[in-house]
Formats: sequence, structure tokens, C-alpha cells
Amino acid sequence: MTDSSTVIRSVRPGDEVELTAMIHELAAFERASAECTVTEDQLREALFGSAPTVFGHIAEVDGRAAGGALWFRNFSTWDGVAGIYLEDLFVRPDFRRRGLARRLLATLARECVEHGYSRLTWAVLDWNVDAIALYDSVGGRPQTEWITYRVSGSELSELAESG
Repeated sequence: MTDSSTVIRSVRPGDEVELTAMIHELAAFERASAECTVTEDQLREALFGSAPTVFGHIAEVDGRAAGGALWFRNFSTWDGVAGIYLEDLFVRPDFRRRGLARRLLATLARECVEHGYSRLTWAVLDWNVDAIALYDSVGGRPQTEWITYRVSGSELSELAESG
């Protein structure tokens, strides 16, 4: 692979087709296909609607969508500035071991630096040793003192109605 055949770029309308496919591929890799219900229409609205809620980048190799990163801005009350939360980073199997994930992370780091954001944050499944090795190699550090919580589905509805 040569650098001239690889492009990392911001998403543009039409990319939701490949990104939705990659999200479903990622769900399969994470053994959670049944939980993944996102559609191209939903992703198009989230990326390009009147109030975008997610942003993204595509890694292309020889014009083919090889990987992608979907992220959103968050806010650090302690730092007083925004940051980026990387929701999904995925490189298709045929394109792994070429540095694409590292280049996508570097692109997001530049996004942070250029906009004065204080941090780039993400989560990784504890069994994904290849991803953990990459994240360690770029200076990522596990935030072991924090426990991630989520409320969704019927529990979310019940909480909303509770008071």
C-alpha cells in the first residue's frame, strides 16, 4: 500500500451507505448483530440533517471505503472546553494492518488540536486485544477508575416516567 492510494477524509452525503454497512460489520465483529438496528436513513439524518448529532471520517484505499470513524463532541466541565468522543472506529478486515486505524485516530487528534478541544476519548471491549495494543501505542490510557453506565430500552422509559 502506498500513501498516494490512501485518503482520510470527512464524510460527505452518500457515505452513509458504506458507514451503515461498516456499523453492521462492527456489530458482527463485536458479537452483537441482533442489537444493531441503525439504517442508512437514520445515519444520513444524524450526519447531514438540520441538527447533526454525529460527525465522521472515511478511510479510502484505491477509492474503496476501507474504514471509518464516527464521533461526536462532548464537554469537559473541569477543562471548560469540548472534546471528541469516538463512538466507532472500524477498519474492514481486508484493510487491517496498514495503519488506517492509527491514521483515523491521528485525524481526530488533529481535529482536537485545531479546535482547541482538550481530549479524545473512546471505549474498547476488554477482549479486543488488537485494538487495545493500538490504543496503548498511541498514548491512550485506560480510565480504570471510572465505571461506564447506560440506561436504555424499557428501563429508560421507566426512568423517564418516574418523576
